[in-house]
Amino acid sequence: MRNTTLCHIEKDGKYLMLHRIKKENDLNKDKYVGIGGKFEDKESPEQCNAREVYEETGLTLTSADYCGIVTFVSDKWETEYMHIFKSCDFTGELKECDEGELCWIDKKSIYNLPIWEGDKIFLKLIENGKCDFFSLRLEYTGDKLISAILDGKEIKI
Repeated sequence: MRNTTLCHIEKDGKYLMLHRIKKENDLNKDKYVGIGGKFEDKESPEQCNAREVYEETGLTLTSADYCGIVTFVSDKWETEYMHIFKSCDFTGELKECDEGELCWIDKKSIYNLPIWEGDKIFLKLIENGKCDFFSLRLEYTGDKLISAILDGKEIKI
């Protein structure tokens, strides 16, 4: 089991997304995802989030809301705890990312892009204002979402 962070950085009604087009054997290949990555030894979720955002974007977060945790279960990939963050507060200039193309995408347009089906669930949870902490379990067969459980209750997919 691995721990990762995923941050949705917002500015002017848009999220900064990473179009994952540069890495081989990538779980997120060709998808649009938030900014994040794997924990390093002894890191807290907040430390990992800040480090990953800086490494992938060149931006320094001045604050971030810890919105929830997603348990990602797959028949192809290792189970993962994704710690979900959202931030509107940052400084710095975007740099090129070696994992894909960084792009600002209108929040409403994201749902029309190639994203994980489960991402649509947590994006709606974090879309408006400060986050209420949630726990979301998403189970996939291949790229197909087969089960979603939000705060212990199965939800329709």
